[in-house]
Amino acid sequence: MAKSGKTITVEQVGSRIRQKKQQHATLTGLGLTKMHQRRTLEDTPSVRGMINSIPHLVRIVEE
Repeated sequence: MAKSGKTITVEQVGSRIRQKKQQHATLTGLGLTKMHQRRTLEDTPSVRGMINSIPHLVRIVEE
């Protein structure tokens, strides 16, 4: 798949404490390790899928 050049900024808003191991791994895969940490990632279907699997822990930041 060709790179589109679009980016998306994601912020962790929920704690990973008491979450399932798979959700913990998804946060780590997105590069989020602390509360209110932000990461700018390439906007791909795989990243969107990861975000959609943990909507209660992350939010998309509009800049």
